[in-house]
Amino acid sequence: MPVYDVAVIGGGIVGLATAMEWLTRVPGSRLVVVEKETHLGAHQTGHNSGVIHSGIYYRPGSVKARTCVEGARLLVEFCRAHRIPYLLCGKLVVATEPSELPALETLYQRGCANGVPGLRLLSPEEFREIEPHARGIKALHVPQAGVVDYGEVARAFAEVIRQRGGEIRTSARVQHLERRNGVWVLETAAGDLQATFLVTCGGLQADRVAVMAGASSDVRIVPFRGEYYEVVPERRCLVKGMIYPVPDPALPFLGVHFTRTVDGRVHAGPNAVLALKREGYRKSDVSVTDTWDLVSYSGFWKMAGRYWVTGLGELYRSWSRRAFVRALQQLVPEVRPNDLSPGGSGVRAQAVDPHGSLLDDFDIVQGHHAIYVHNVPSPAATASIAVGRRIADMAASAFDEKRLDPLERLR
Repeated sequence: MPVYDVAVIGGGIVGLATAMEWLTRVPGSRLVVVEKETHLGAHQTGHNSGVIHSGIYYRPGSVKARTCVEGARLLVEFCRAHRIPYLLCGKLVVATEPSELPALETLYQRGCANGVPGLRLLSPEEFREIEPHARGIKALHVPQAGVVDYGEVARAFAEVIRQRGGEIRTSARVQHLERRNGVWVLETAAGDLQATFLVTCGGLQADRVAVMAGASSDVRIVPFRGEYYEVVPERRCLVKGMIYPVPDPALPFLGVHFTRTVDGRVHAGPNAVLALKREGYRKSDVSVTDTWDLVSYSGFWKMAGRYWVTGLGELYRSWSRRAFVRALQQLVPEVRPNDLSPGGSGVRAQAVDPHGSLLDDFDIVQGHHAIYVHNVPSPAATASIAVGRRIADMAASAFDEKRLDPLERLR
């Protein structure tokens, strides 16, 4: 049975960044990444909008705020070093109603407190110089926001891992996991292995993987599907960079918006619809197991009781293109239903606690010779390198400094 110093469960962008940063910190370590799918970044990493977030949305001092600002800088540096295309096209967050102005001002203050450079509050005349087709009463310009293909970033992370001696196993779903005789034993579809230290980065399966490892957690992953349209080529001129609404401060979702991609396309969306399958990207996708996990969890019903009106609105917009378009027209009135064609979708892993609260910050917990990543939603991709460093630091501190090679006894 192969023996490793560290096993990382999950081949999404956070798991890969963690493995890459561990091998940077402790070169020569025997490390393996275990991924259940046939390829890396198969779910959240490969199904997101590709935005490089700047850090304006997050409470100053939170893990999200610190890792997003640092992570965006590190991500751009990585892309430059590895010749990965990216575009710092900037974005506007547009207030369309007077009631949104206090929240817009809060975003500005948060961004300044978090060290986001170049922020400006603009009048309609000023922001139309940036986005001529946008409409509103005031906007926040975020020049450092950008876009990238996170699937390509994840593949580059994997290449660095391999170059540094790490191993990556795909089609290796973890079937059983336990701590035995001082080491972790992982039984996977690609064979069994042992590791002294374990990191779980299960994404949409994060809570299940952590429980399998014996972690004590009362939070549950609730999946939300985000659906996109694409602006047809002849109407892409309506959007120069990115145009966002002012988000509801009570929710972790940013509202439907426009995003230009690195290859010149323009996405419109996403919404945020409760999904009945954690890895279900179509409206018709339903899993009995995942649905039962939802309805049997008291936190879900408390969340539903709090946000059912919003949820019904999102569901209606999911089934009605005209309703979706009306939301987009709040930002760009010239958009028409025929300007949009069906796009892709993604599923966000959102942790919910027993009180029905949507966890706002990243939730990363250290256990006995293990670290459990319970909740790393957006901006996890932007912050991935910074989050990977944070997890690598936590893991390194857990090793006995007097015993730098914890697997010596197993060799």
